[in-house]
Amino acid sequence: MTFDRRIFNFAAGPATLPEEVLKQAADEMLNWRGLGTSVMEISHRSKEFMEVYEEVIHDLRTLMNIPDAYEILLLQGGGLGQNAAIPMNLMPLAKNGPKADYIVTGIWSEKSFKEAQKYGVANLVASSAAEKFNTIPAKSSWQLSNDAAYVLYCANETIGGVEFPDVPDVGNTPLVADISSNILSKEMDVTKCAVWFGGAQKNIGPSGVTIVIVRKDFIGHSMGITPTIWDWSVQANTQSMINTPPTFSIYMAGLGFKWLLKQGGVKVIEKRNQEKADLLYSFLDQSSLYENRVTKEYRSRMNVTFFLKDENLNTEFLAQSNAAGLVALRGHKAAGGMRASIYNAMPIEGVKALIEFMRDFERRA
Repeated sequence: MTFDRRIFNFAAGPATLPEEVLKQAADEMLNWRGLGTSVMEISHRSKEFMEVYEEVIHDLRTLMNIPDAYEILLLQGGGLGQNAAIPMNLMPLAKNGPKADYIVTGIWSEKSFKEAQKYGVANLVASSAAEKFNTIPAKSSWQLSNDAAYVLYCANETIGGVEFPDVPDVGNTPLVADISSNILSKEMDVTKCAVWFGGAQKNIGPSGVTIVIVRKDFIGHSMGITPTIWDWSVQANTQSMINTPPTFSIYMAGLGFKWLLKQGGVKVIEKRNQEKADLLYSFLDQSSLYENRVTKEYRSRMNVTFFLKDENLNTEFLAQSNAAGLVALRGHKAAGGMRASIYNAMPIEGVKALIEFMRDFERRA
């Protein structure tokens, strides 16, 4: 199957990118900045690439209003890598031996929780597993420790489509936020967390670079067993370049940041994202064929999960939507159903086209 136009790609990640960004990267592929080569082929320590690196850091600080008290690391290994790096760098700060608190609201925070158990005590503050990760446990049920080094939560669960509407209040314990799938999708007060982390492959650019935003006084406390590549102190002191960084991914992230700034920044894109999500959820709520099972107040604006009430129609729904150029709607194997990821780069036209297809499919079902 071929298309004479770009599809509407609803994949959860790697995800759709702005066409403008892709065209610029294509134009610069063979002759970047008049050097007669691509950005992938120059030294990461060259003056030209260091200019890219500095711009990326500057633009991200601007977009998220990141204070100077925070270090920005551009690392590899994805969110899963940071699931190990976080306890190794932060657990030693606990009062009575390595310990941390985890709020589990989906498969990704569950992975974080399980990984942390290798390095110390991981306390399960709350879990919505019994509710099939369709909600966030009531704050009154949380069992927070009084001696944890930090509390970790996943701000947006890509698989289940659950999102915290606000940064949770955990008292005086430092907070760590996994923002892999909603970074730059809405305004966030960086000062409310000690650490923010997430991969670039959903709202920023291609896979390969992981962004870690860490308050500087939380750097320099790593365990002795911490591999050099996961030691935030070493990475901060070398501008995230103790080895060759993912230069093309960093360059593409920079183009993504420029595109977002051109749109008007995070405040503008947040309004656009809310509009897209409202359209899709409003349609689902009035449908007789489709349903969203997430508690309304915790519905994700990035990953809209839904189910066909007659699941015998799943195969035909996916075949027809794919033929219509609406691709990657199959839900994660752990959750089933369908999922439409509508990140920053998904235009509202894509959401409208999806709704029109779903409405037509419902009429014919």
